[in-house]
Amino acid sequence: MAGPISRALRRAALATVLVAAGMPAFAQDTTGQSATQIAAGQAVGEAVLIPNRVIYPGEIIEPASLKQVTLIPGKHKPDGMATRSEELQGKVAKRTLLPGRYIPATAIRDAWLVAQGASVQVYFTAGALTISAAGVTLEPGAAGDQIKIRNIDSGKIISGTVMTDGTIKVGAS
Repeated sequence: MAGPISRALRRAALATVLVAAGMPAFAQDTTGQSATQIAAGQAVGEAVLIPNRVIYPGEIIEPASLKQVTLIPGKHKPDGMATRSEELQGKVAKRTLLPGRYIPATAIRDAWLVAQGASVQVYFTAGALTISAAGVTLEPGAAGDQIKIRNIDSGKIISGTVMTDGTIKVGAS
């Protein structure tokens, strides 16, 4: 049975998570400043990227939909927020991203490398032995994701890892 202190801690943790997910960026706009001015320290604070328009789920995050701002001196970006171009390049929004707000790292994903229902080559390798088969993906996946595939010949459903070339690697089960 949870005591009143335990319930209070859970409520406080939930409130913190809810506030951080929709936290506005305390920043000043640096779009009018050149990169040399920002680098020279004329814009004091940490430079971050935030959406300049609503980005909908499934939409690829493009540089044109982001705005660079400089945080107010003394403010730092919260942990778990993606604010650099390397973190956002080619990613897809998992949920709606609002303008002027930080982008939670949990709200973005890699673009799908294989789509659901796509024909793929499935490989099993053990030492010098390599077995290949044709399959159909039952779910989409990015490189490194574990997905389910239906073997076209046998009809069996197997799991495998999406490789960077779009093939699927399966292991011994």
